[in-house]
Amino acid sequence: MSRKTPVAVLGATGAVGQKFVTLLADHPWFELVAVAASERSAGKKYGDAVHWLDAQPLPRHIAEMPVLPCDPEIPGAIAFSGMDAAVAGPIEQAFAKAGRAVLTNTRTHRMDADVPLLIPEINSDSLALIAGQKKQRGWKGFIVANPNCSTIVLAMALAPLHRAFGVEKVFVATMQATSGAGYPGVPSLDILGNVIPRVDGEEEKIESETRKILAAEFPISVHTNRVAVVDGHTESISVGLAQRVTPAQAAEVIAAFRAPPDIERLPMSPCPPIVVHQAPDRPQPRLDVGLGRGMQVSVGRIRACPILDLRFTALGHNTIRGAAGASVLNAELLVARGVISSP
Repeated sequence: MSRKTPVAVLGATGAVGQKFVTLLADHPWFELVAVAASERSAGKKYGDAVHWLDAQPLPRHIAEMPVLPCDPEIPGAIAFSGMDAAVAGPIEQAFAKAGRAVLTNTRTHRMDADVPLLIPEINSDSLALIAGQKKQRGWKGFIVANPNCSTIVLAMALAPLHRAFGVEKVFVATMQATSGAGYPGVPSLDILGNVIPRVDGEEEKIESETRKILAAEFPISVHTNRVAVVDGHTESISVGLAQRVTPAQAAEVIAAFRAPPDIERLPMSPCPPIVVHQAPDRPQPRLDVGLGRGMQVSVGRIRACPILDLRFTALGHNTIRGAAGASVLNAELLVARGVISSP
């Protein structure tokens, strides 16, 4: 690509917005030209407005950028949205109406029938919805959403099994990292030495979003828990299948899962998308959350289930694979397939 596509980050001072900044700071295809946030931050230098959380240092040239209001007049052909869902809806729609490609991490538009809920390795065909979305809504631009952070882990783990054997029912219990609650997130005295057996709204999102992504109607029972882990959502999953399958057969199918070739070549694309662990005590957030630069999903402990057919553990990085990295990968696919014109 001779020139980079200019992009903006909306909600740039938040936890997900900061992860967008980190991933875009030296991206081979995209140039970060604008950071935008709420009125209380607008007008300040980004380095003064943000409480920087990422382990990677904030690049100096980005720290010096002015924080702009979340207005469609700001520069950037692509707008990555890490905004709070409470305010995201009308702002994202205004950007799409103005001709921008909006890649959103918020829940606001995920279940809209004309909005792709995209995981490139699984349902890149959902991009066909964009033409109808633009026509129906009268927009020059469009919105593409990535799923909830826990949904991505579950859908990635289920997709190869569903294609090969047919998933008929799912039980999942999540152990979700504190970074999924944003910053400052869960008070330390509530989470240290504790498990909070509810993550507001997550169970419903996981159930509905997984079915939309996999174009399936099987029942899903979800229990969500917040645990004292910084990064990495871990899930204990049991599945009922249409065919009798041994754990070894399931492991082979999951390990062999690959993205289509054009997706596999994208800068953020992990190869393979899923790592299957053989050790009996893996995956673990501390050891495995960073695999594939945080973009790989880990699966392990695949074994028979006495109630359903199979049970296993899955893990993914919630702010990279489950949030900002997912949106950046989606944008790469849109550029590669010509949905977004490269400069």
